[in-house]
Amino acid sequence: MSNDETTPGPRASRRAAKPRKRRRGLKITLGVLLVLLLATGGTLYWLYSQLDGNIKGVDINKALGEDRPEKLPTSGQNLLVLGSDSRAGAENRELGGGGSVGGARSDTAMVVHIPEGRSKAVAVSIPRDTLVTRPECVKDDGSTVAGKERVMFNSVYAQVGPACVVKTVEKMSGVRVDHYLEINFAGFKDLVDAIGGVTVDVPQDIDDKASGLSLTAGPQKLNGTESLAYVRTRHGIGDGSDLGRIGLQQQFLMALLSEVKSQDLLGSPTNSYKIAKSATQSLTTDSGLASLTSLAEFARSMNGVDPASMETIMLPVAYDKIDPNRVIASEPQSGQLWKAIREDGTIPEEAKKSPATGG
Repeated sequence: MSNDETTPGPRASRRAAKPRKRRRGLKITLGVLLVLLLATGGTLYWLYSQLDGNIKGVDINKALGEDRPEKLPTSGQNLLVLGSDSRAGAENRELGGGGSVGGARSDTAMVVHIPEGRSKAVAVSIPRDTLVTRPECVKDDGSTVAGKERVMFNSVYAQVGPACVVKTVEKMSGVRVDHYLEINFAGFKDLVDAIGGVTVDVPQDIDDKASGLSLTAGPQKLNGTESLAYVRTRHGIGDGSDLGRIGLQQQFLMALLSEVKSQDLLGSPTNSYKIAKSATQSLTTDSGLASLTSLAEFARSMNGVDPASMETIMLPVAYDKIDPNRVIASEPQSGQLWKAIREDGTIPEEAKKSPATGG
């Protein structure tokens, strides 16, 4: 659907490595994985104290000020989890395909809602091609960027930065974002490799000539590079749009979280340290979570969340009437979805259905 997929990316194959072609966009967001990872590690967080300096922090509260939605009246929490295709660093440039592309984009965004009680969670994926109204925002250098209507959601990060992405999500949903987590190309790949790969049940044969991804249907154990290609593929499944691959992203996230939860991290401090190191080196959070101690404390509060019970939903969208290569939030479904999250309530079945499916 989107016609700006020009950034390079890695090839992946179960049979043999192929030369990389240009691809763009990290298609899964795994900051929430580190939270559950540290919860699994529990009492081992003290081993990670020396890794504090790896985590980059963004002061969201200072950047956004007081003009924000109210906090949940319960103890529920909302996390905005982003996947960044930053080219910073040699490994990120290689995974992104190198070339002259600069900057970074947030090609994946999930609002993860953890209701009161911390026994379940729901992840709402916002398609990158969604047209939104970007509010007036302040950049890191103090300059003001005027608001603008009908901008593509994933352009907000590149143009203004992460705080503006948070503000855009809050304005479009009315949902208060309590925490922010972001992971980049290299972090995704290294994290999967550090846990020894992830097994997914590939829903259909995939032969994506644009990325080189070639997989047969059925259970497949993927390494980091293969996993990155799997969650980024768009030409190998569905109608070739961003919507078609969101299902793969959500499926992979659940498989990855389940893999982490199943590993005996308490029995392997060395492996725990390796996983934590690979995650923290590529992680950016809000300033409230920008230390191993804070992250571990938050993680332990989520220890009861079972990946098997996490519900995944795509924001209900419809094809834009002016530009069919873009989508807009569909009403009344999206309004019902956000209202349920704002109130820490049950999401209506109607609010889980999207007129545009990418199938």
